[in-house]
Amino acid sequence: MTGPKAFATVLLLSLLAATVPAKAQTPLTEGIQIGLSTDNVSITAGFSGADLTIFGSLENPDPLVARQGRYDVIVVLEGPPRPVVVRRKDRVLGVWVNLESETFENVPMSYSVATTRPLQDITEPNSYRQLSLGASNLYMQPADAGDSPATIVEFTAALRDRKSATGLYSENVGGVQFLSQNLFRATVRLAPNVPVGTHKARAFLFKSGLFIKESSAQLEIRKSGFEQSIFRVAHDYSFFYGVFAVSLAMLTGWLGRVVFRKD
Repeated sequence: MTGPKAFATVLLLSLLAATVPAKAQTPLTEGIQIGLSTDNVSITAGFSGADLTIFGSLENPDPLVARQGRYDVIVVLEGPPRPVVVRRKDRVLGVWVNLESETFENVPMSYSVATTRPLQDITEPNSYRQLSLGASNLYMQPADAGDSPATIVEFTAALRDRKSATGLYSENVGGVQFLSQNLFRATVRLAPNVPVGTHKARAFLFKSGLFIKESSAQLEIRKSGFEQSIFRVAHDYSFFYGVFAVSLAMLTGWLGRVVFRKD
């Protein structure tokens, strides 16, 4: 019995030795991580916009793929979601009036994108739609789903155009640059009218046009100084703030009449 047992033991060890190198040679899955130098940004009334730098790294990158430049990264800074009302003005009897409106829920108030290359050179349009990646692929949820599809499409396009015109939706082609085979830097734009609140930074990794992994981090943007005090009072004591604002407007109007009246 000793011979067969020894032979079986040697055979088992040989099989184990053969499988260990195979496991060691299995390529690890690539990943991506991002980090912010700060988790909050304070802005004042004189804020005129700024560039925010986000650093990141690739995990277990393939050296050959990296040397061939077949890794792409898209970084998005998405503002807090809030309801938005879009109105359409028409001329009636020589006067512009609001005739129709559409309310959208959970609309990102800002959306800044940075990419390694133009979006059309990274992957297929269908991939962006599946990931809801890019301002043109964001789903704008109408408050009234029973509205005409044509009307919803029209107002959705108008909403995106308005956000782009004010700089809240922007795209920075080439804003993501690799510093080495696994380290990269992304620059996203903060518009002068960037909304306060919790913003979400998201990084998407693509390999030869295929989506691999996503990573995210949060950033808090808030007002500072006197503007922060006014902002807090307006939100925490909205009724008294409204009464004060109306009273101040009436007082200012009365003083203006007294100062500039003609005797």
